[in-house]
Amino acid sequence: MSPVVVLEGRGLHRFYRRGDTEVPALRDVTVWVGAGELVAVVGPSGSGKSTLLGLLAAMDNPDGGSVWVDGERLSHRPPAEQARLRGRYIGVLTQTSGLIDHLSVLGNVRLAESFRPRRSDSPDAGELLAAVRLGHRIHARPATLSGGETARAGLAVALAGGPRVLLADEPTAEVSRDEEAALLELVRSARPAGSAALIVTHSTAVADIADRVVTLRDGRIT
Repeated sequence: MSPVVVLEGRGLHRFYRRGDTEVPALRDVTVWVGAGELVAVVGPSGSGKSTLLGLLAAMDNPDGGSVWVDGERLSHRPPAEQARLRGRYIGVLTQTSGLIDHLSVLGNVRLAESFRPRRSDSPDAGELLAAVRLGHRIHARPATLSGGETARAGLAVALAGGPRVLLADEPTAEVSRDEEAALLELVRSARPAGSAALIVTHSTAVADIADRVVTLRDGRIT
């Protein structure tokens, strides 16, 4: 029995202009992630992975095709509506933390939580930080965190409020191999039951733990 589709990009095309030349970044890409799944998107640099993530997170709109989250169209809507839907359904984790310097770790998570109606089955900010092994660092400022702690704090921010889907762009690029293994285990264990995750990565370790692997090359799924 196939899982319920949480996030789907249908027939996505994206082109960029370089002078008078139109350069294809994505060409007819269809990708989906189901409830409870972890999908890895892999491919060489320039294959369109980050472009795809930007479209799925509604940070950009496709030139063709559409993006749907939990049955609602996310693409080609007014920016305020896209922000509302992204805040409600999607947590985004990048290789740069995005943490706000003047807030504590706990303050960062609580701020992210305030933008999303918290699901009844999701932990509160303190419980979430304990789950990502930062219970002893809740009052620390981002500048005092190690690389691994920063990555885990970013994961807590992305999971605040219990999003339906986690989108991650090279989340383990700046951490050691041991820290990568710990972070990936937390991606599996700390996100709410039934939530989906899609990770764009060069890492074989991410691909190894994924339920499915999607390979992009030259803007197409191979």
